[in-house]
Amino acid sequence: MNLTRMMILLAIAFAGASAVRAAESTDAIPPVPGFELNRYLGTWYEIVRLPHRFEKGQTRVTATYSLNPDGSIRVVNRGFKAARNKWSQAEAKAWVPDPAVPARLKVRFFWPFSGEYKVIQLDPEYRWAVVTSGTKNYFWILSRAPVMDEALLESLLATARDNGFDTAKMIRVEQDAAANP
Repeated sequence: MNLTRMMILLAIAFAGASAVRAAESTDAIPPVPGFELNRYLGTWYEIVRLPHRFEKGQTRVTATYSLNPDGSIRVVNRGFKAARNKWSQAEAKAWVPDPAVPARLKVRFFWPFSGEYKVIQLDPEYRWAVVTSGTKNYFWILSRAPVMDEALLESLLATARDNGFDTAKMIRVEQDAAANP
């Protein structure tokens, strides 16, 4: 294959990959306005998520956010792996890169990699939140309680579907408030 033909094929492949990334992007979904980080701190129960390898097989998942002395946010994700009869925990550091958009954070579980964390829906009383990343491959519905009203949950899932998330793949996370230490 000559160099010109190879360059054309690479350009076509790159253009196709860019189009796929654009279709999966959450750039068109804005973060919530008026986000108050201090009200968001504390423990959240994971109610629904898109599957991904780092939470595979986990139930009773929680995310706890607290302030570090330097103003960054400590994130502790915790879940129970029934297959191993064991709790799993991951810690991260998050920060707000642009104070004008506080509902868009960066999260780093291990250096040097960080990902986007974007709150796209939020109860005015901070009882539930809908979170995504920079792509539609990541999605969570979080609640301050381990159980969410079914009508509310269905409404949030309908909005997710309207925004292009694949709700057919979403997992309802088993929660047991008594088992969450």
